[in-house]
Amino acid sequence: MTRIIAIANQKGGVGKTTTCVNLAASLAATQRRVLLIDIDPQGNATMGCGISKMELERSTCDVLLGEETAANTIVSAPVGGFAVLPSNEDLTLAEVQLLQEIGREMRLRKALEPVRGLYDFILIDCPPSINMLTVNALTAADGVLIPMQCEYYALEGLSSLLNMIEQVRSTVNPELEVFGLLRTMVDPRINLSNEVSEQLVAHFDDKVFRTVVPRNVRLAEAPSFGRPVLYHDKESRGAIAYLALAGEILRREDARQLKAG
Repeated sequence: MTRIIAIANQKGGVGKTTTCVNLAASLAATQRRVLLIDIDPQGNATMGCGISKMELERSTCDVLLGEETAANTIVSAPVGGFAVLPSNEDLTLAEVQLLQEIGREMRLRKALEPVRGLYDFILIDCPPSINMLTVNALTAADGVLIPMQCEYYALEGLSSLLNMIEQVRSTVNPELEVFGLLRTMVDPRINLSNEVSEQLVAHFDDKVFRTVVPRNVRLAEAPSFGRPVLYHDKESRGAIAYLALAGEILRREDARQLKAG
């Protein structure tokens, strides 16, 4: 059964795109069929997968505006064994046009219906803001994975994202849940990191992934080479962390399916 996970946080620089690209590669390495959807006009996930956002014939923008199907727009990542629905700055245009459309928040959900069954996991990289593109991602998703830096301001921004998730759940997507919180760019030598980390676990309990993504040079370098860290330096701490996250997600999914009977 396909799981659609939106990777969202309206705060920039918390590791959303890094998580999306590297989790896609790590899940694909476990023989899962994975689709990464870039719904951020910056197109960083597209570039991080090794696809030039400048040379796209079709993009997420065309899909959202109903000018192209998802099936015709999806391409294969050059390395990593997963599929990509790529984007570029044209998406800004799509957002403006969508504001005038009826049923605008359902566009991505409807566009994915014909291809959803082809994948085990669909990961959506959201923009660093709560806008119509993010709302489309949340409406299409089963759950939201929230990457967070362990710092004071991260906690401040979390409440508004949780409110947004609740609004989407109560209006257009009652199945939406917080899939999990992922602590990113963690430096255990910093006391504040440890304090915020403890607060998250105390408040969200088992919603916080046990996997912690450390600050890691290889992880930061990999996007400039256009490949996931697993194919840049598979023995780096960053690569090991995202493989561990993939394993944790798969165990959660197995437990969920057992519970569902």
